[in-house]
Amino acid sequence: MEITFLGTGVALPQRERVQSGLIVDVEGRPLLFDCGCGVLNRIQEAGFEHTAVDTVVLSHLHLDHVSDLLGLLKANWLSGKSWARIYGPKGLKAWFSAQKKACGYFMEELELDIREITSGEEFTPLGFECEIQTAKAEHSVPTLAFHLNCAEGELAISGDTTPSREVLDLAAGADLLIHECSYPLGGNAGIHTTPDSLAGLLKEYRADIEKLCLTHFYPAMKGHEQETVAYLEAYFDGEILIAEDLMKLEL
Repeated sequence: MEITFLGTGVALPQRERVQSGLIVDVEGRPLLFDCGCGVLNRIQEAGFEHTAVDTVVLSHLHLDHVSDLLGLLKANWLSGKSWARIYGPKGLKAWFSAQKKACGYFMEELELDIREITSGEEFTPLGFECEIQTAKAEHSVPTLAFHLNCAEGELAISGDTTPSREVLDLAAGADLLIHECSYPLGGNAGIHTTPDSLAGLLKEYRADIEKLCLTHFYPAMKGHEQETVAYLEAYFDGEILIAEDLMKLEL
């Protein structure tokens, strides 16, 4: 299993980070998680054909996680691919209905399989040898965290969240946990995570997760990445990584 970080940033522009998105390559098939602004171009930069991406899993419907999704669908449509399968939280179907009103000139020609997933549900994306468990993340809108169990390994993705026992329970047993860390030490995280807000829970699960990769960085995190790693090393036994756009990891 290869993980490619497409976008590791947030809604605010940053030169080196576009908005949220990553691809999990499952036995040669790309499974896209989130599709924020800038992700469509990153797909090509990462060496994937955008037409190969026909299955998307959305953690939630904030713009920095979905704003390039219509662009991806249109790019595929222009290239002769008119179908896609989209998984996401409650509200996904209503969101697509609203987009269709604005972009009906091409969306009416698409064959979309839109599936709403509830927290606690398990599903297998059609065509992928990979079971996905879900849990409720703690955010301002319905948000899902994911645990992928594939032949090559186990991967957990927190989604946008404050530190959550439900999310860490879901991540237990994972070879890699990708967890948001929006702000530096002492930051006012609100509906997001800081190193110090994560540390206590992380310590409880330090033996249950092999590796941690932090992502979803606001501009305030710039220059504090290694400080963050050094701080969390006291609470976690495994390797701690800082995600960068176009970084690849193997499980």
